[in-house]
Amino acid sequence: MNITQTAVSLNVSDIDASASFAKTHFGYEEAMAADGFVSLQHATAGPNLIFLTTGLATFKPSEIAGPAGQGLLLVLVVDDLDEQFKRIEKAGARVVTPPETEPWGERYCQFADPNGLIWQLVQWVD
Repeated sequence: MNITQTAVSLNVSDIDASASFAKTHFGYEEAMAADGFVSLQHATAGPNLIFLTTGLATFKPSEIAGPAGQGLLLVLVVDDLDEQFKRIEKAGARVVTPPETEPWGERYCQFADPNGLIWQLVQWVD
């Protein structure tokens, strides 16, 4: 199998709000958009992020076309977590968890976008 690209697709009620959040705070850029759909890419990160309007008729299988979010974390590993936390908080993003460090060396913080998706920044520390 030759996989040439990957993407994560999330159903949200307001695709523009989540896309704007990702572009403003995390540096994503729009790769493609259509009615009820936007695909974002990042110059240095892996998969594209796709936001679909909840209930989009073309979503298959329709029985799982509900909103994304419950139990989902969008995790971005960074080199400068504390600096990024301050920048994003100052820009007005809703803080869910301020920076904290787990005993195994994972330092993280979390923000919620306007659709309630949780964006987690992680930095591995000694």
